[in-house]
Amino acid sequence: MKKKLQVLSISLALTSATSILHAEGNINAGKQKAESCASCHGENGNSMVATFPKLAQQHSSYLEQQLRSFKDGSRNDPMMSAMAQTLNDADIADISAYYAAQKVSENTLPVLAADDEKPAGNKDVQAIIAQGSDLYRNGNLKSEVSACIACHGPFGEGNKPASFPALKSQHADYLIKALTDFKSGARSNNPENIMHMIAKKMTDEEIKAVSYRISMMK
Repeated sequence: MKKKLQVLSISLALTSATSILHAEGNINAGKQKAESCASCHGENGNSMVATFPKLAQQHSSYLEQQLRSFKDGSRNDPMMSAMAQTLNDADIADISAYYAAQKVSENTLPVLAADDEKPAGNKDVQAIIAQGSDLYRNGNLKSEVSACIACHGPFGEGNKPASFPALKSQHADYLIKALTDFKSGARSNNPENIMHMIAKKMTDEEIKAVSYRISMMK
């Protein structure tokens, strides 16, 4: 059964991967064009607010895909959708190239708030991260949650040709929000809706655990 689930994960990744041919953007031009993005995403793509995603070291192919989705309405966010409307193809390529060339910053160990609802068994942060590591690499056979490693790589590096995003060192709070949105269907612009298929089978505890683990990847 485990082997079948792993094969399914890889098959989904392969069937949704497409050949992406596009002109590389201009990094220097992208730096200037990205100035308006700095208030949320940081000057070098490392946002200081945990609910805003880090863009540094993200694959340009994925960034371009998302900006086009905001522009055409297949992905919705009041602020990003409005900003994307002002961008042409060259702007999108340049901004994406700039952020892809930056280095993502490392995160500090997540801290559970005193009133934070802990997962079953009253686990501490390290135990939660260990649970997330197992889920990332092996999935959950019982609930048929596919392993993240199949699409996002062993170190969260993603897959540029397939436009699967790099996840390493992303903010845990943003990852939790993204997975929750995929689970509810609020976000569904990814190819063949793979992330919704996976996230809808995940518990809130699993979402938190895998998000904590990914945030610690370097």
